[in-house]
Amino acid sequence: MKHIASVPLVAIGLACALVLSGCSEVKEGGGDALQVVADPVAATAAVSPATTAEPEGTVLPAEKVTALAVDSGSRTLAVAVQQPPSVLLHDLDAPGAKPRTVSLPGQAASLAVQEGQFVASVPGAGSVVWFEPSGTTVRTAEVAGAPVASASHDGRSLVAVRDRKAIEVLDGETVTKTISGELYSADQVVTAGGHTVVLDRLRTALFEVDVEAGTVDVGLRAGQGATNAVADPFGRVLVTDTRAGSLLAFSTEPLLLRQRYPVPGGVYAIASDAKRKLAWVTLTGRNEVVGFDLRGGEPEEKYRFPTVRQPNSVAVDDRTGQVVVGSAAGEGIQVIAP
Repeated sequence: MKHIASVPLVAIGLACALVLSGCSEVKEGGGDALQVVADPVAATAAVSPATTAEPEGTVLPAEKVTALAVDSGSRTLAVAVQQPPSVLLHDLDAPGAKPRTVSLPGQAASLAVQEGQFVASVPGAGSVVWFEPSGTTVRTAEVAGAPVASASHDGRSLVAVRDRKAIEVLDGETVTKTISGELYSADQVVTAGGHTVVLDRLRTALFEVDVEAGTVDVGLRAGQGATNAVADPFGRVLVTDTRAGSLLAFSTEPLLLRQRYPVPGGVYAIASDAKRKLAWVTLTGRNEVVGFDLRGGEPEEKYRFPTVRQPNSVAVDDRTGQVVVGSAAGEGIQVIAP
C-alpha cells in the first residue's frame, strides 16, 4: 500500500476553496464553497461481494445489524438489528450466551455509550432511548424529526437530527437548545479535544459547533464522500471518505485537515481504540477490517482480517482490544481478538 505522509493544510490543496468562511463562490457548486455538485447525494457503503475467506474470530448469529457499541466497564456488547427493531446485549466474557433484548420503537440508526449507559437513536420514531447494560430502559426522549446519532457534552446529550439539519441539546429528556445553520444534513456529532463538530454527509464536510453559543461555525471539506467519524486518542476527528477511499484526520483547534491516507476497498465504518492508539476501519468492498496504529506521522497498518459480508459497523472494547464487526446482510456478529 502506498503511504502518504502527513502534510500541512495548504500543501494538500485545502486552501480557501475548502473552507466556508472567507472564500469566494464556487460556480460548479451553485455558489457554495463546500458543495462540488449541484445536487449532492450522500455517500453510502460499497456493496460487498460474496465472502471468499473464513471470517476471523468467532461469529455469532444475528439479523441485519444497523449499529454496534461496546461498554468496556460492564464488558457488554450492544447490537442493534433491523428486525424486530431491538438491541441485543451480549456479555463479551461469554459471547455465546443468550443475549438480553431491549425492544425499540423503530430501527436504531446508531448506538453510543454515555456515562455507562447505551443510547439508541431511532429516526423512524423520532426518539432517543437510554438503557442500562442490564437491559433496563432508563428514559426515552422525543425529538422532532429524525435523530440519527448522539454524543455527550458536559453532562448533556447532543443529538444530530438529519432531516431538520440541526443538533438538539438535551438535558435528560428535555430539549434545551436547537443548533442549526449552514448544514444540508446533520449526520453525526463528535466531541474531540474539548471541541464539538458535526458531520454533514451531503456536503461531505465537518463543521465546528459552539454548543454554548448555539451556533454552527466554520466548515471544512471532508474528502469526496465522507460517511463516518470518530474521535481519536489525540484529540483529532477521524473521518472515512468512502468515495475517494481515504482515512482523514482533522485537528479541532483549529479545524484543519492534518492527514489524508489512502485506504482502498470501500472504507466505511470506523472505531477508535484509545488504549492501544488504534483506528479500526471496515472495507465493505473487500469484506475486511483493518487496524491502523495512529502514533506516528501517518497511519501504519498493523492488522487486517477477513470479515462477515457487508461489514457496515465496527466497535472496539478498549479494555481488551477485542474488535466487533456487524454484518448488514444478516450474516452475524464477528468478535476478533487481535
